[in-house]
Amino acid sequence: MRVRLHPATVHDVPELVRLRVAANRHLAQEFGQGFWVGRPTERGALAAMKRGTVLVARFRGRLIGTLTLSTRKPWSIDAQYFQPGEMPLYLTSMAVDPREQRSGVGRGCLEEARRVAREWPADAIRLDAFDAAAGAGEFYRKCGYREVGRAVYRGTPLVYFEMLL
Repeated sequence: MRVRLHPATVHDVPELVRLRVAANRHLAQEFGQGFWVGRPTERGALAAMKRGTVLVARFRGRLIGTLTLSTRKPWSIDAQYFQPGEMPLYLTSMAVDPREQRSGVGRGCLEEARRVAREWPADAIRLDAFDAAAGAGEFYRKCGYREVGRAVYRGTPLVYFEMLL
């Protein structure tokens, strides 16, 4: 599916929260409760907009995907695992409407994020994924991200991925 990402606005916040709640509910149903199930709030969505660039994908007016890019390294990322770079971007969160999963929306969001990163300009996209069945590690591998390391952050096992641009 061809996906175009657009910057989120404060008007998108309630819909962003609904999407993330639906995605978390889906993860809990598939894999049970765990560190992968958060509690999305409007306050959290607004904070993400201040810390980074929240992008949204819509289809027929409905929000179907979102991701956040930031120039600030998240606390959970250990920089020692990554290639040296001057302008990395960090993909700090991503969610796809459960009804749209396995339809190409997630892959389209990542392809569009790569386009956005090149225009930024950035030299890499870095991210972490849960090192568990509920994690999206295999999805990131299939989308061309390279695993660069594994670590445990505050009791949460993570896999680090990077795509050089």
